[in-house]
Amino acid sequence: MQALTGYFTIGILILVGAVCGHVGVLTTQHQRMLSKVALLVASPALMVMLMSRADLSHVFARSVYASYGAIAGSALLYTVLAFTVFHRDLAGRTIATLLSCYSNAGNIGIPVALYALGDATWAAPILLIQMGFMQPIGLSVLDYCKARDNGARIPVAGLLTLPFRNPLTVGCLIGLALNLLQITVPNLIATPLDMLGGMAVPSMLVALGISLRLEPRPEHNTESLESGLVVSLKCLVQPGIAYLVGWLLGLPQDSVKAVTVLAALPPAQNVHVIATRYGVRELFARDAVFRATIVSAVVILVLVTVL
Repeated sequence: MQALTGYFTIGILILVGAVCGHVGVLTTQHQRMLSKVALLVASPALMVMLMSRADLSHVFARSVYASYGAIAGSALLYTVLAFTVFHRDLAGRTIATLLSCYSNAGNIGIPVALYALGDATWAAPILLIQMGFMQPIGLSVLDYCKARDNGARIPVAGLLTLPFRNPLTVGCLIGLALNLLQITVPNLIATPLDMLGGMAVPSMLVALGISLRLEPRPEHNTESLESGLVVSLKCLVQPGIAYLVGWLLGLPQDSVKAVTVLAALPPAQNVHVIATRYGVRELFARDAVFRATIVSAVVILVLVTVL
């Protein structure tokens, strides 16, 4: 099925990273450098171009309430469990919350939307809410935690400006501003930005493959149980909530199918890159992304068949 194109591509790039790590061509140090380049250089360029070209009209469609409701529901459920069962600190909760609700709406979501749903723009609202709201909030919290742990005093003004000092957030905001002002990026600038942005996803996936081969393997402990919970929330609970909200809103069947299928996408691999960048639960993020990608492929195949 063509909808699996995105999964196959991801698997190949992860395998490349794992093989390079196995034969010693790339090391853990290279993995961290790849993650840093992807997060601080390539991804901001990608965000500028994606946000500047996105179709903002989809944000105002009724179906977005089902998508956003499912994201909020999954995040809320994990947050409750984080406080009552797992007792994680703020930074740890932030990474796990992102894993439970932040979808790989780009290099998996767009192919799935195009080939399984017939329209790639179904993925646009998810990309917009994630890049324009969820990611800046998550990065701001992690920046705050890092500064606090380093003993730095953060004045209110400094706290409010934290999002605007993160390259990813700045890239999102620049792209959104260009879109709202209907400014077309000149080819002289767009071409190098597209080239830089093209590095982002491959770098993330190769880094993930290196980590899977060289870093410690998952163990069956509390982290493993929490990883299973996060995978379940992302791939099973979130699509369930999306379907329920879509049905309650009386959406057309094709809209209900679209929001449900896209809610079952796995966590984005850049959550692992963010975890690596901030040194917060790196192995946990790696394992959750890898497991969820496998589970998600099965769930999406079932949903596309039965809905």
